[in-house]
Amino acid sequence: MKSRIVLNVAVDEPQWFDNVDFDAVKVAEELKDLAFEYVAEAAGHELLALDKAFEINVSLSNDAEVQRLNREFRKMDKPTNVLSFANIDDDEFWDLLDKSETAELGDIILAFETLQREAAEKNITVYAHYCHLLVHGFLHILGFDHQTDEEADEMERLETDILAQFSIADPYADAEQP
Repeated sequence: MKSRIVLNVAVDEPQWFDNVDFDAVKVAEELKDLAFEYVAEAAGHELLALDKAFEINVSLSNDAEVQRLNREFRKMDKPTNVLSFANIDDDEFWDLLDKSETAELGDIILAFETLQREAAEKNITVYAHYCHLLVHGFLHILGFDHQTDEEADEMERLETDILAQFSIADPYADAEQP
């Protein structure tokens, strides 16, 4: 991988410090390194082969902010676990990429309360769910999606492989059972 990925993490919700037993910023940085290296090698992602610096902004936020963003940008008036805004989907991104050594790949926003509730419902740790959602967001930032079955299969395979390297169980294992 020739690209350099710079991760900017903002902790906008104190619960990310107060109610978890891990350093969410440090984990984000470690996962970033693992995820992007893996995608560069396993998927041969063209963007990661470029000798460029890319920035990703991650906001560790709360349900209220994610609900506001979800309402504004997706017309869904409810919180969700993670939102990803990928610049790779914009035509202007590719034009700017040719003219600059640095480019912003996009933004990922995670909602603490929803993430915590879902982890409890799934009977998994907040740490495992956080890692999964962050990897999911990273893949969206790189242009992966799950609109079709084929896209979903590829994205889930990448997520599972990356998380396994981080000693996180397959988050889709239960979904595969009839």
